[in-house]
Amino acid sequence: QVQLAESGGGLVQAGGSLRLACAASGRTFSTYGWFRQAPGKEREFVAAISWTSGATYLPNSVKGRFTISRDNVKNTVYLQMNSLAPEDTAIYYCAATNTIPALKVYSYNYWGQGTQVTVSS
Repeated sequence: QVQLAESGGGLVQAGGSLRLACAASGRTFSTYGWFRQAPGKEREFVAAISWTSGATYLPNSVKGRFTISRDNVKNTVYLQMNSLAPEDTAIYYCAATNTIPALKVYSYNYWGQGTQVTVSS
């Protein structure tokens, strides 16, 4: 009933940019988020957005470089990633929850399968 599908990942040089998309279907949630997970590391919060208000939340690690946005008509959440560094290499996941705000992995009920982002030096 609820499906999240990420796209837009790939290989990019350090300093480059990627735009990830999360296509949502089934129903609308209060909050959509992006998380990332590198090998051997915990899943990390990257960004979240309120579907209704558009309010955004980003940690200092990506603030100023990443931007989260949504298109209500297309039911799609985007993550614009600029000034990418090798440390940003990870699988990026889209997630959804009715918790407001939701900045924790365990606040999210639904997850996409992820899209690989690799930043080369």
